[in-house]
Amino acid sequence: MISDKVRPHHLERKAILYVRQSSAHQVLHNRESSALQYAMRDRLTALGWSEIEVIDDDLGRSAAGGVQRAGFERMVAEVCLGKVGAVCAREVSRFARNSRDWQQLIEMCRVVDTVLVDQETIYAPRHGNDRLLLGLKGSLNEYELDLLRQRSLSARYEKARRGELVVAAPVGFVKAGDRYEKDPDRRVQEAIKLVFDKVEELGSARQALCWLHEYNLDLPVKQTNRDTAWRRPSYSAIHRIIDNPVYGGAYAYGKTAVAAGYSAEGVSVKIRRKARNQWLALKPNTHEGYVSWERFEAIRTMVSSNVPTGRHHGAPKHGDALLAGLIRCKRCGRKLTLRYSGMKHHIPRYSCSRAWMDNGGPHCIAFGGLRVDDAIEEALLGVVGPGAIAAATAAAKEAGERRDQVRDALSRDLEAARYAADRAFRQYDAADPANRLVAGELEARWNKALAHAAEVEGKIATHDAARPMPAADPATLASLATDLKTVWTAPTTDARLKKRIVRTLIHEVVADIDDAASEIILIVHWVGGAHSELRLPKRRRGQRNSTSADIIQAVRQLVLIAGDDLIAGLLNRNGLKTGNGNRWTRERVTSMRSNYHIPVFKPAEDGIEPWLNLSNAAQILKIAPKTLRLAAEAGEIESIHPLSDGPWIFARAALTMSAAQSITERARLNPKYPAGSHPDQQSLFSSIT
Repeated sequence: MISDKVRPHHLERKAILYVRQSSAHQVLHNRESSALQYAMRDRLTALGWSEIEVIDDDLGRSAAGGVQRAGFERMVAEVCLGKVGAVCAREVSRFARNSRDWQQLIEMCRVVDTVLVDQETIYAPRHGNDRLLLGLKGSLNEYELDLLRQRSLSARYEKARRGELVVAAPVGFVKAGDRYEKDPDRRVQEAIKLVFDKVEELGSARQALCWLHEYNLDLPVKQTNRDTAWRRPSYSAIHRIIDNPVYGGAYAYGKTAVAAGYSAEGVSVKIRRKARNQWLALKPNTHEGYVSWERFEAIRTMVSSNVPTGRHHGAPKHGDALLAGLIRCKRCGRKLTLRYSGMKHHIPRYSCSRAWMDNGGPHCIAFGGLRVDDAIEEALLGVVGPGAIAAATAAAKEAGERRDQVRDALSRDLEAARYAADRAFRQYDAADPANRLVAGELEARWNKALAHAAEVEGKIATHDAARPMPAADPATLASLATDLKTVWTAPTTDARLKKRIVRTLIHEVVADIDDAASEIILIVHWVGGAHSELRLPKRRRGQRNSTSADIIQAVRQLVLIAGDDLIAGLLNRNGLKTGNGNRWTRERVTSMRSNYHIPVFKPAEDGIEPWLNLSNAAQILKIAPKTLRLAAEAGEIESIHPLSDGPWIFARAALTMSAAQSITERARLNPKYPAGSHPDQQSLFSSIT
């Protein structure tokens, strides 16, 4: 029976049969549902339509609104053009299960006078009652979908809270029912353990990646078919291992959230990571992990603190500055930025310029880093010194273990390569030689496996050829450890190792400048709660390589009796160097005098020098030079002695005082140490020259 809602102008236009199923699983297995939907073509024929178009482009696509449906959009476009008299589906829920698509379809059908047909009845959107009924059915369909999804997710989440929902196993694990088990492949197990060991040892995921690349070691990865393959390590692969709680023996679920985005290209789905306190489930010690849960958390915290933002210090880098990422401004609370200057870009300078870079604010403080790092080194070596011998012995032991790790990893790779070559040979040997198409391919696979095994053998040979230096005996290590400063300042000592030691002992350093006293104030917060304050004089630019104050004072005194040539010789004889570590020359002495405004030595015009050396002063007093020197050392006469291996300087005025006269009288009265002949005494021997 033809409904009175179907008019001749409806039959003049074509009818569209819309066929859809929500998932690929339904398409493959729910064949009866597909047959019932296609059978609606007979209903349209019975209603009087001769031109019927079937749209089944959306098979396997949900109508909830999260994915784009090309078939539905084409159907709506045909309706808008007025070419469609009826749209048909087995159930109206096949059209849409979201209000946006459903209301769009009803409105377009109302405008162009198109009827909707399902297995029960015919709806005319231009009729108020039918439009109300269609709106209610659309809302019920949407609610039904939400209810089904809510029930399904509730059951899924409850199973996850019990730690029994295992969807997929990461690399290194296999799914055994509702729990994880370690991969039985020992090569995979040792590779994952090696990742944790190297990250913990080197302090960052990036350094562990560089170490693996240095020795050409591969890591296992899970392919889309859930098989394990070996690939060159990547930064993301290492982070996936050290960030996944499964490797620490914990069950975790709900670590990510799906957010739908809308753009000109359509609906896009983005996955974002959630904070740990927002995870649905986190249950430690639910299965056997590759590391303990405590060690996993310690490694994860260490790697997270390598990000140089907020309260984190950042990973130790190659620069020489010890306090990079550790030092904070006392005035504004921001971390000091670091830059290097100098001809070789090796001189650090700390400055609080974050306010200027971010908001255009003023600079707080700035100072050179060399003197600050020297003070921190001195304080640090005093703390580390007592454990230096134990640390040196442990370092030698760890060096041997690191080499064993590489050798063991390469041995496992060789064993796997030989197994693959042997398996390829067995496949080739079992093939029919007459079938060259199969035999040729198997032969090529065998040759490729043999080449890979030879490549691994070459790596092992190269590794074994690089023999390490002989390990130092315990006595040598003990003597070297007692002089920890020599080891610390050696050019071969890695700057990153120094920084890791600093960060192990120092939590933070707060810096300020006392402008009145021209001093740098450092408050060192040691790990454990202790605090100490250091005050350092703020130097001028280039002052670190300037001449020592003791040398400058010695030159001020030496110019009283000596010229630049003699002063240079005296400084070199005492083993003194310039600020740059060079020997003294006349030109360097002249330059230093000019820089510090020290006058040059000039002989007196009348020949009466106001300052005398030891020999000339003894000659004036008519005593032996040794007698005068002993008196000067005893403090009996005023004198100047700038250098330990240098001249004595006496003022001519001091030689006329009572102290000098008493020394002269005592020397003449001492029969054991005669002071010399009396000027009025005559000689018994006449001169023969």
